Amino acid sequence: MLRWIIIIVLYGIFNFYAFQSVKTLTSKKWIYFLFFALTIMVLVNLVYQFIIPTQGRVLTPAKSYALGFFLTVIALKVVLISFLFTEDVIRILYGAYQKVFGDKETFYLPSRRKFISQIALGIAAIPFASMLYGIYKGRYNYKVLTYTLEYPDLPEAFDGYQITQISDVHSGSFDNKEKIEYAIDLINKQQSDVILFTGDLVNNEASEMEQWKSTFSKLSAKDGVFSVLGNHDYGDYMNWPNETAKQENLEYLFEIQKEMGFDLLKNENRFLERNGERIALIGVENWGAGFKQVGDLDKASEGVNQDDFKILMSHDPTHWEKVAVTHPLHYHLTLSGHTHGMQFGIEIPGWIKWSPAKWRYKYWAGLYEQNKQIINVNRGFGYLAFPGRVGIWPEITVIKLKKGLQEA
Repeated sequence: MLRWIIIIVLYGIFNFYAFQSVKTLTSKKWIYFLFFALTIMVLVNLVYQFIIPTQGRVLTPAKSYALGFFLTVIALKVVLISFLFTEDVIRILYGAYQKVFGDKETFYLPSRRKFISQIALGIAAIPFASMLYGIYKGRYNYKVLTYTLEYPDLPEAFDGYQITQISDVHSGSFDNKEKIEYAIDLINKQQSDVILFTGDLVNNEASEMEQWKSTFSKLSAKDGVFSVLGNHDYGDYMNWPNETAKQENLEYLFEIQKEMGFDLLKNENRFLERNGERIALIGVENWGAGFKQVGDLDKASEGVNQDDFKILMSHDPTHWEKVAVTHPLHYHLTLSGHTHGMQFGIEIPGWIKWSPAKWRYKYWAGLYEQNKQIINVNRGFGYLAFPGRVGIWPEITVIKLKKGLQEA
């Protein structure tokens, strides 16, 4: 309760200060009323949603919306306050200067300037509108990103082999069946040889996937659909009555994946074969720095030879960074997800690629290479916590493997 009191008090002070910008622009009472009505409604909804008892720490859709709108309003007012604070510093310095060196006998604080508040409001509208767009449309703004990767030691039979990767479905967040069906059709339209899913099918419980099972069962590729587990799939963020219930939930998730036609790799591997040649597909359970670490790369690679071409599926890119990339077997291509690109950032190909995710993860989105090994970190198919995406759009990755020239 003390935490909520502190939040409410700080939020009130925060918004009262931001209100000074509105007050400078207009004297219309209905605008004042609208400002505070929106402020109070967003806060009341947030408090209400978060004081309702739940079984776990992962946000429900209702909580996600409450948090999303709260953050959107905060973003608007942070910009307003930054301008107000800068202006106030200048006003105070000006008043002090006039008192000491000018002709003012008493401390004089200049009035706020209307044009500063106009500029502040105009700039503040940008993140405000962007976040609303991210909630309304951005979370389903699917993008197909296509890469061609060349490997000198790729078997000839796999020259031109095409992979579609998706990751981080988080089905417990979905609320639009039409958009999800569109995305599944978009995946199938890529006509890839294999579809690889790199973890986090649900937020908390396997039952979240029940209403989406028939939709994801439509995923189809010549060599099948393979999957691994992500940190959310284990049910670790739920308050289970006992360990048996938690294990039953995990077993149910296994069954759902089987019913959908997913071949779930739990620290194991499969060989994809063509014309007497093969590539190894290796799938580890979740291993992440600061997260669950049950992935066993050695166990998953049993039966795989040094000279096999290897594709590793590992949910968390920190596994590649800290384990896989220095492993003696040499994993040619690793596919990960997990970061979501923080669902917020700015990406202009060839110009800028930025997200707060980079402060947490060295490898947070797209392709990276180290020791002649490549990782692709998928930005995620779904969303979690904030019910939207801004600048970092939901991703369907298509990777074409090509036989490259042997190095001299």
